[in-house]
Amino acid sequence: MLLPSQEGTLVSYSLTGTPLIPRAPKVAFTRTAFAAAHVVSDPIAERAPWVGRPAVDWENTLKFRHWLWDQGLGLAEAMDTAQRGMGVDWLTAKELIERTMVEAKAHPLKPRVACGAGTDHKSLDELKDADAIIAAYETQIEAVEAAGGQVILMATRALPAINAGPDTYARVYGHLLEQARDPVILHWLGDMFDPALCGYWGATDVAAASDAALDIIMSHADKVDGIKISLLDQAHEEAFRARLPEGVRLYTGDDFNYAALIEGDGTHYSHALLGIFAAIAPAASQALEALAQGDRATYHRLLEPTVALSREIFKAPTQFYKAGIAFLAWMNGAQSHFIMPGGFQSSREISHYGEVFRLADQAGLLSDPDLAISRMSTLLALHGIDGDRS
Repeated sequence: MLLPSQEGTLVSYSLTGTPLIPRAPKVAFTRTAFAAAHVVSDPIAERAPWVGRPAVDWENTLKFRHWLWDQGLGLAEAMDTAQRGMGVDWLTAKELIERTMVEAKAHPLKPRVACGAGTDHKSLDELKDADAIIAAYETQIEAVEAAGGQVILMATRALPAINAGPDTYARVYGHLLEQARDPVILHWLGDMFDPALCGYWGATDVAAASDAALDIIMSHADKVDGIKISLLDQAHEEAFRARLPEGVRLYTGDDFNYAALIEGDGTHYSHALLGIFAAIAPAASQALEALAQGDRATYHRLLEPTVALSREIFKAPTQFYKAGIAFLAWMNGAQSHFIMPGGFQSSREISHYGEVFRLADQAGLLSDPDLAISRMSTLLALHGIDGDRS
């Protein structure tokens, strides 16, 4: 078929990959692995897609989560991959958390589920000081705990918006951690994922921000399960994780360098809380299985081809990566359409989808090649491209 290239030309492409077959792992993983999953829209029920609550296809949204759990992966629910603050509001996220936890409790593997708690049910105009931010967080923490999920304290846009310094972060996080029922996961999302988070932890200098975050963790280590870092900086993550107190995990959110970070440097390694794992679940699961068995050659063979795919999906502007996750779900039959909350599928260009298609094939991640070709041809036709033309 003909696929568009980044150079603005059409290039002939034939599928060459051998599809990986999703399956349950044969051994327990030696790394905790959360896949951050997206939300499947119900385009028929959708009304005024740029305003109000999105229409969700709950059946297929939850079916996708079962697919991840069946492969031994945990779930990071209602995070930025689920378009929090970019098409999905708190009430929808709360319902998503509640529905997911019901399914997780009934699943035979009893999968681990951590859920995002933030402040996005309040406008920034309502969050002008630390007390208001704490109260907003508490509302969502209570909802997550009531549903039975582990809390992820999502980075909030409200703290940078009030130019909070390290002391304010220490006060807010210290209060929340002491009130939390169980140890939580902290969340450091770089401004490449959300420009409104620039200066998180009270400093634009990464070294100073790291010190502030580590001070909070050190002061409340018994209430911190770990911290997810998404800065796309391997050297920073390696240095940061070496400074963590014993028992506190580093969950990589580095969708560019996850293979090396998860494998580790012989002394330390990262766990995973990654949006890309939802797109590459068979490769991720089977690579983690190989790593647990000491088979590093298979680990690299399975995971390394996914890195180029992930770097394309998460290319700048990085916040639009969710479109690539949903695109591959559509390619692989997890949903019948390529419509996202707020029409988010339009955030990437057709040449991007052509490249994601190529790289997914080469990584063995187009599970049904005939279906993928048919759906890619449909998308090309919508862009005025005859993909079958020779």
